[in-house]
Amino acid sequence: MSNPSVRVSVVVPVYKPGAAFDELIASLDRQTLDHTRFEVLLCDDGSGPETAELLAAVAKDRPWVRVIPLPHSGWPGTPRNHGIDEARGKYVQFVDQDDWLFDGALQSLCDYADLHGSDVVVGKEVGIGRPLPSRIFRHDVPDARLGEDPLLEMLTPHKMFRTAFLRAHSIRFPDGKVRLEDHLFVMRAYFEADTISIFASEPCYAWVKREGSASSSRIDPETYFPHLEAVLDLVEHYTTPGRLRDRLLRHWFRGKVLKRLAGKRMLSHSASYRTRLLDVLVPLTQHRFGPGVDAGLAFPQRIRAALLRANRRDDLVRFAQFEADMECRAVVTAARWSRGGGLYLTVRVSVRRDGQDALVFEPGSGRLTSLPFSTAALPADLLVAGRELGNDQVELFLRDRAKGVDRRIAGAHLQNRDTVTVAVDPLKVFGPTDESRGARLVAKVRRAGWTFDVPLTADAATLAGAGHSPLLAGRTCTPVTTRSGAVELRRVWPSGRLKDIAGRAARRVRSRSRGR
Repeated sequence: MSNPSVRVSVVVPVYKPGAAFDELIASLDRQTLDHTRFEVLLCDDGSGPETAELLAAVAKDRPWVRVIPLPHSGWPGTPRNHGIDEARGKYVQFVDQDDWLFDGALQSLCDYADLHGSDVVVGKEVGIGRPLPSRIFRHDVPDARLGEDPLLEMLTPHKMFRTAFLRAHSIRFPDGKVRLEDHLFVMRAYFEADTISIFASEPCYAWVKREGSASSSRIDPETYFPHLEAVLDLVEHYTTPGRLRDRLLRHWFRGKVLKRLAGKRMLSHSASYRTRLLDVLVPLTQHRFGPGVDAGLAFPQRIRAALLRANRRDDLVRFAQFEADMECRAVVTAARWSRGGGLYLTVRVSVRRDGQDALVFEPGSGRLTSLPFSTAALPADLLVAGRELGNDQVELFLRDRAKGVDRRIAGAHLQNRDTVTVAVDPLKVFGPTDESRGARLVAKVRRAGWTFDVPLTADAATLAGAGHSPLLAGRTCTPVTTRSGAVELRRVWPSGRLKDIAGRAARRVRSRSRGR
């Protein structure tokens, strides 16, 4: 069924698409890969006459689009499977109807897969209205290794797969309504693949968050977690007891179990829902996640896991309240410019609860002593946070509220201190093509395994005391304090640019005057 001239088949499961579908079609129209070299399979999951008419209109003037009408299944797995069966391309790229592709995505992904003989290519995803993990897309990895490279960070099906590889190993999505069906499909592909590649050089896939998506609804514990166990069964089928299995299982223990019991999220549940949740999670944890899985968890996650495994439900709620009550602040206490033009900000970090230090550690041992419940029955070394305390740090990010992205500009380790000096290179804050006036500074504080995302604050006098940068025409930013006390880095144009802006402004004023 394959066609040598078709490099990739784009498989789109469709069910009563909304206005966002136009964005997807427009992005396919704009692909730099010649339209004779790819096809689009719109797999209609029994949407009805209105959708059928829409899809027919889309395909009418696009010979590279095929509509595949299907009986209604109620979930995207079955339409995707039909796409695999019908694909003529060397590769299959799965795209959801609410998302879209960057213009060069198909061309670049096919070229990358051809170059490296890839069975799976994880193209760079960009979150639109949703945060996405960043570690997986730091650089290209032509031959990524499961358990070594951060492949588990992105288990969405929005990837490119070699069609013959999927068919040879009968890798398919489960039919019907199955939660975590993408995890089952992608993990099976990961285990069977000879070559998995990460393509991070350029953005490929825009993953758009829409209201009312299935992933945003609250789970039903009794029906959701058996699907999770199916994923765990798959992992155990392909691995033997040991470090790799523990490392893989830890991903789902951290993200699908412990995360649901943390801080404000745990407290948002009603008492009856918490009971239902824990009725499922306690035995699941006792039977599926052993001590080897705990070993790689962060300090607060290890505490939560121990309480869960011991079925200490009231203490789990107390621990969640303890986390929810913690307030972190990052305050600039001094600012100065170096002779070389660097901006040095001294930042004091505090984590408080009820007016007191929230995280109190025993000198020498690093044992946490400020928990609001008895720790006598817990393992002796559980409350020692030595590894995490050694990794405490402050990172500064520029937050672009319009684009919804953060860009790291500086960072420093706390090294068991509450105050650290962070060096900012002003010439690297704003790029030569950046036309923005400035952006808010936020601090990402890591303290004993907890992570806090807080605004960086200062009083106006502290920043004013820094004076001016010794850089002249090259001075590109200056720190200022907003009315709320937040710190912003404001763009300062070089003198020639200022003259140009002033000249254009004057010409606009004169033009308006002549027009009166």
